[in-house]
Amino acid sequence: MKKWIDLRSDTVTRPTLGMRKAIAEAEVGDDVFGEDPTVNILQERVAGMLGKEAALFVPSGTMANQLAIKSHTQPGDEVIIESTSHPYNFEGGAGAALSGIQFHCLKGLRGILDVSQIEEAIRPDDHHFPVTRLICLENTHNRGGGTIYPIQKMEAIYRFAKPKGLLVHLDGARLWNASVATGIGLHQYAQWADSVSVCLSKGLGAPIGSLVAGSKAFIDRVHRFRKMFGGGMRQVGILAAAGLYAIEHHIERIKEDHQNAKRLALGLSEMEGVSIEPQHVETNIIIFDVSQGGMTASQLAEKMREKGILIHAFGKAQIRLVTHLDVNEEDIETALKAFNEVLGKRQ
Repeated sequence: MKKWIDLRSDTVTRPTLGMRKAIAEAEVGDDVFGEDPTVNILQERVAGMLGKEAALFVPSGTMANQLAIKSHTQPGDEVIIESTSHPYNFEGGAGAALSGIQFHCLKGLRGILDVSQIEEAIRPDDHHFPVTRLICLENTHNRGGGTIYPIQKMEAIYRFAKPKGLLVHLDGARLWNASVATGIGLHQYAQWADSVSVCLSKGLGAPIGSLVAGSKAFIDRVHRFRKMFGGGMRQVGILAAAGLYAIEHHIERIKEDHQNAKRLALGLSEMEGVSIEPQHVETNIIIFDVSQGGMTASQLAEKMREKGILIHAFGKAQIRLVTHLDVNEEDIETALKAFNEVLGKRQ
């Protein structure tokens, strides 16, 4: 069987042997009745890590974000969000289809908004306008290249929002990466949001699952909408066990992914036709431009595939690479060698 080095996403990881053992031995029950003990432990653990009253296990990060949006809003409301964010770009138009909201998109700096931008975006109290109800932030920011949202900016946005009666949701799919990179606790980030989603199947390497956290009243509402969205699961402790194992064994090792991403970025900066700023690589995501080279992003992806390296073309000229627990230091060097063979070193 061919050994691929897969840099398309940190969602491509396979469960480790230890995780498979945890899955096989999980104690289970019917989670729709709230009787799966492993799910209950996971929910309590994550709520505690985030400093929230409660959390709910859901199948995906998209569902987690959309449940939060649904629970915070009513049809016709407007949600302020950064223009390259995940809920706006990569969740199938769910905000409009499932919650009847519209997004007010603002352009951030590598995904990061300033409180002054948000202030200008709030609608006047006038029947001609939608009601501004919610602000969505993303940490780390995927399309920003794994950018860490500065906690000072999160605090400023939250403190601005509260007197205005606005709510804040944090898409923290890769909040683990932000915490490991900065040393700032998950609960310290989470305190500046009314709700938080975190993903187990990205940086932590579990096969499935996300959680939404917030107040008990909020999670009760989320629970109702999870049922409505078809997200109720039965003996799902087998999946929650994978999440618990990931939390216990895979958080600290995320720093290896960050080191590998930095090495990859620095190596790519030496390649012909590559436009990249390695200093902007803060976590495990690298985005670079090939518009100055002799091929499109898709053409580069195909040539790399021929060499056993899987990469993701982001449009015509951009490539996204993501490091994860199934890619080691040796794989990074192999990938850089392949890039060199395809692109050549800068003269």
